[in-house]
Amino acid sequence: MNLLSTTAPRTPAAPLRTREPLALSEAGPVLHVRLNPSDQDDTLSTAVLDALIAVLDDLHERPDIRVLVLSSLGDDFCLGADRGEFQDALASDPTGAALRRIADKAQRLCQALENTHAVTIARLHGKVVGAGLALAAHCDLRAGADTCRFRMPEVGIGLAPAWGGAMGRLVAEAGAARIRELMLTCDVFDAADAHRLGLLHKVAPLDRLDDTVTAWTKPLARRSPEALVLTKRMLTGYAKAARTADTALLDAHLLTAQLTTGRGRD
Repeated sequence: MNLLSTTAPRTPAAPLRTREPLALSEAGPVLHVRLNPSDQDDTLSTAVLDALIAVLDDLHERPDIRVLVLSSLGDDFCLGADRGEFQDALASDPTGAALRRIADKAQRLCQALENTHAVTIARLHGKVVGAGLALAAHCDLRAGADTCRFRMPEVGIGLAPAWGGAMGRLVAEAGAARIRELMLTCDVFDAADAHRLGLLHKVAPLDRLDDTVTAWTKPLARRSPEALVLTKRMLTGYAKAARTADTALLDAHLLTAQLTTGRGRD
């Protein structure tokens, strides 16, 4: 199916399937994808990665979806990668092959977010940590509650930030100097700081956050699908051209190598 076509399909588009642990809903050309953690485990487990990848794969057959809003039903947007799952993967396969498969999924997910035809919006609240920040950074637009707290804790637990191409994307979005400081110190920073850095485009009180997102989705839903797709492709192309030393494709191997040769500590 041609993603640039502005002609409506002859038959009604099949609804995107709700996939555990996600909750999906459609409002015209806007798809809402909500992380739906169980037992308040707001982490990016393999199940979450698989579900998000499946939704983005399904979007290839839904050119009528022009906007994807990513949010969470948990107390926080996301507390990062599932470190317990990393440990289980290493215990079951000390060679690191199982862990590398998880890391490869993170890379595939972030590339899919960057390359999908839909304009992607991250709606952030609570804590946005590590891989959760990487996930949000790969969205086109980001709005956060003024109570958001952000952190990149990887160095503090003995790891380099090697999840889904996080470093290249964050440096491209916010600049090398400040990202260097935040990655090395693991300092917590708030929504106002994230806005100054460009990691948030909009900040709003939590009870007005949905209004802020809607202020984006309404005009985007009226835009020409062809113009949106081409503009996204151009922006992605220019951004990638500026990353002269992007090591994103190595991230899965870097993460696996670190975890199989040593253990991080708090």
